[in-house]
Amino acid sequence: MTLQYFNPGKRLVGVVLGIFLFSVLAFFLLIINWPQGNPYTLVKVSIPKGSNIADVSRILNEKNIITNKQIFRIAVWTLGHDKKFPAGSYTLNGARSNYQIIDQLVHGAPNLKRVTVQEGWALNAIAAELERVLGTDAEDFLELCENKSLLKKWNINHVSFEGFLFPDTYYFLEDQHPEEIMETMVKEYHNCMTDSLRNRAQELGFNINEVVTLASIIEGEALYNSERPVISAVYHNRLQKGMKLQADPTIQYIIDDGPRRLLKKDLKIESPYNTYLNKGLPPGPINNPGKESILAALYPLKNDFLYFVARGDGYHAFTKTEGEHLKAKRKFQKVRRKVRKEEKMKKINS
Repeated sequence: MTLQYFNPGKRLVGVVLGIFLFSVLAFFLLIINWPQGNPYTLVKVSIPKGSNIADVSRILNEKNIITNKQIFRIAVWTLGHDKKFPAGSYTLNGARSNYQIIDQLVHGAPNLKRVTVQEGWALNAIAAELERVLGTDAEDFLELCENKSLLKKWNINHVSFEGFLFPDTYYFLEDQHPEEIMETMVKEYHNCMTDSLRNRAQELGFNINEVVTLASIIEGEALYNSERPVISAVYHNRLQKGMKLQADPTIQYIIDDGPRRLLKKDLKIESPYNTYLNKGLPPGPINNPGKESILAALYPLKNDFLYFVARGDGYHAFTKTEGEHLKAKRKFQKVRRKVRKEEKMKKINS
């Protein structure tokens, strides 16, 4: 029988080690759950791209969300999130301790801003809206819209992204990079322009730029979807006959103070976009058309109309001859004079 002797030294080492490990664990648990004195139930915080732990702790301290930056940084390191702070705007909800603050920043969904790009908006209107909602610098965005490498990268065969930023409602981060915003819109354009639509363009003898250009003119003219294929037919008919398009939206595109009522002198402005002076389509889109206008450009309603004029109620009067067209214009001018007279009387009575 072998005798086993009790070794008090080993037991003592084990006890000391156990106490040490327990103390370390207790210390880190204390650090992780350390209350930071955040006085807010809800508080918004923005983390810029490329922020490190020091940047984040400084931002939180300046917002009075944390009072001890060093303990916060130790807690971040302990939880293994020293390289995992995603950029974005966040709303912290009841985040009092280090753990709650870090957990919501790392795993919480960032706040998103809703941006609606309307059909028919030109690039400058889109840039202005992005600046208003997201704070994106409008000039920087417009500069990117003419970036040749991006045009090539995203398969846009044009001198700018005019016409190819698809109108829709988007959700972006407040500090989203303009290039990422643009890429999202261009992807939606490519999703809209399916292979079947590209094939249809070939059937009509149009390239994609011509389709989008015509769609942008239709977008500038039409208020109601039901009229888009009819207006499209007028332009197709005029193109086939070699007539000038005489499209007012192309003039609005080249004047500096539009949109406004066009004057006779506006129709004489020298520009490749002036469809009163030049035959055929202009060199490119004049705005960013929606899907309905793109479909109308590709599937015009068959008719013999060559002219149309506004009726004053959002719709248009379509005619086949110049005489009928002039008659319709005179009728609209009577409506316009009547409206002006009523507006004048309202001002006098008020």
